[in-house]
Amino acid sequence: MLTVLIATRNGSRTLPGVLDAFTLIQAPSSGWKLVVVDNGSTDRTREIIESFQPVLPVTYVFEGSLGKNAALNTGLAHVDGDLIVFTDDDVFPRPGWLIQLRAAADDHPLYTMFGGVILPRWEVEPPPWLEWVPPAPVFAFTDPRLREGSTDSDSLFGGNMAIRAEVFNGGTRFDVSIGPRGANYPMGSETELLRRLKRQGHKAWHVQEAVVEHFIRAYQMDKSWVLRRAIRFGRGGVRLSKSAEPATAPSWLGVPPCYFLWILKRLIKIAVAWLKSNEQELFVSRWHLNCIWGHVVEARLSRRRRYFQGDKEA
Repeated sequence: MLTVLIATRNGSRTLPGVLDAFTLIQAPSSGWKLVVVDNGSTDRTREIIESFQPVLPVTYVFEGSLGKNAALNTGLAHVDGDLIVFTDDDVFPRPGWLIQLRAAADDHPLYTMFGGVILPRWEVEPPPWLEWVPPAPVFAFTDPRLREGSTDSDSLFGGNMAIRAEVFNGGTRFDVSIGPRGANYPMGSETELLRRLKRQGHKAWHVQEAVVEHFIRAYQMDKSWVLRRAIRFGRGGVRLSKSAEPATAPSWLGVPPCYFLWILKRLIKIAVAWLKSNEQELFVSRWHLNCIWGHVVEARLSRRRRYFQGDKEA
């Protein structure tokens, strides 16, 4: 038995198509169920989920506290079986997806984490400039160079991953301070958990035939959206690295001085690209600049949190 777990918030646009795809899923012989956690939606999310209950083994759960990880933690109380499969409300599974993940978990008992292939499903034809940005942090696509076998936990993404239930039975939960929670947040929802499990000795396996498609909306192919994503990615990098300097370390405006040097270097690259009318170099430099700015934002917030935490402990 396995459980598929999805957290959704105002997913009425994509949920009907995603749940339709689940009706075509080839069921593992040991059985499966679907748990969808509604994270405070204000649209028709509940109505849509419950409309599929006659044709899918789906359970509706509500979690009012904002945050994807809070919703996933709530959902974990409703799972059954020995394998928990995670995906998103804009990810379309292919029919053999669950069978492949089930087989990998059964064939490789020494592995705890499993991830499959994530391909794009474009709402509109993607513009050529999208090739300039890294597909993993922007759209959570898997590396096409991956092949079946042991892999690093960083190659897994929340849209297509499975973790043995024994991990959660032992009390492990998602970190609610990271990941989607409103418009501005540090990225790394599932990555934080996967890295934590890796440090504990758990191993990851890539399942080449477990394939899903991530729906990319037209507005997500706008340069301004991609550049905002870079800031969230930069914030997540600081949070995930856990390498922020202590509050007593030298800083300027609460930020390590090296960040400002990085910003200056990127600004120079942007100026050179602009003078050369090199559109690709200009955009890539802006992407990197926004990533660094995300570092700055999260470094200041982290220092502020540690400062106030120190006051409370004192």
